[in-house]
Amino acid sequence: MNFLRVSLNFCIFVELRISGYTIMRLTTLFIFFFYAFTASAQVFEPKVRDTIELDSIVPVADLKYREDQVYASLSYNIMQGKPPGYSQYSFSTGLTVGFLRDMPINKNRTYAIAAGLGYSYNNIKHNLAAININGENTYQTADKADFDKNKLVLHYLELPIELRWRNSTALDHKFWRIYLGFKISYLFYDKAQYEPDGNTTIKVRNDKNINTFVYGTYISVGWNTWNLYAYYGLTPIYNSASFEGDNRQKLTMNSLNLGLIFYIL
Repeated sequence: MNFLRVSLNFCIFVELRISGYTIMRLTTLFIFFFYAFTASAQVFEPKVRDTIELDSIVPVADLKYREDQVYASLSYNIMQGKPPGYSQYSFSTGLTVGFLRDMPINKNRTYAIAAGLGYSYNNIKHNLAAININGENTYQTADKADFDKNKLVLHYLELPIELRWRNSTALDHKFWRIYLGFKISYLFYDKAQYEPDGNTTIKVRNDKNINTFVYGTYISVGWNTWNLYAYYGLTPIYNSASFEGDNRQKLTMNSLNLGLIFYIL
């Protein structure tokens, strides 16, 4: 019995020593992790403050900013100088895209000259049929009831130059603008397509009677995203073509495009 009592007391003593040691170790570890967490929080706090302070810096004005160097327009192509009996139908599409180098000419950069390179697509839906007969292209009007489709498609490379006014600033890119322009257009592909019925298609490509170079003036006026666009062709589309009418008059049609133009950069 004495031996059992002594053994039991010894086990309790050892267990208490072990428990005490374990509690001390856990306490020490807790104090260590608490101190490490506090130190890391103290190090992190100024970094967050520095980030907030950096984000709150007022933007610096770019004194050499440029405006409106990429453009795209969508317009309705209205023919001028129409021969007798001529008419358009559906929507005659005019599209332009391009790049203009903006070159400010005053200190406030509200006046500028811009020049660049662009592309123009024109799809004129009308009743003027182009038909090749014995190697010669002839042109005559047709009643809308007598054909399914008839169109003239023109692809141009363009060299525009503009005189610009805007009330923009270095930090505000929403502004009023008035741009006056002149451009030279080079025709690199054309196609007239006449479909008298669903089974017959008559195509005339690279028509020599169409002017290779045309000139025109344009204007764009607006605020921010929305800008009105108007282009007037000073050169007729056809050069020496004659209309097969009563008096065989010369074709003198030119383009008037009305629509919208958008500036991206």
